[in-house]
Amino acid sequence: MSKVFSESGAASGLDARGEPLGAARAGRPGVIVRVDGTLADAGVLGPEELERRLLELGFVEGARVEIVEQGLFGADPIAVKLDDMRVALRRREARAIEVKFD
Repeated sequence: MSKVFSESGAASGLDARGEPLGAARAGRPGVIVRVDGTLADAGVLGPEELERRLLELGFVEGARVEIVEQGLFGADPIAVKLDDMRVALRRREARAIEVKFD
């Protein structure tokens, strides 16, 4: 599934290379260039299930994102502004989302 997003990113003119959202600091806006579950740390969900859930939440190529809040201990979890809504994620899950920051 991630291969499809890489190809569509190139077709839409978006650079397929970005930085993982899970490694970003708060207050840095950007645009999603790729969602790939294999980039995330191992967790309860498998890579395909994580990718599917992120896509269902609206983490799709071209969506604007910004970390707006983060937890006190280890800066985890994070609250992400995703277009007009806010979604809470663990940083290890957010590593599956590549973002081209402004």
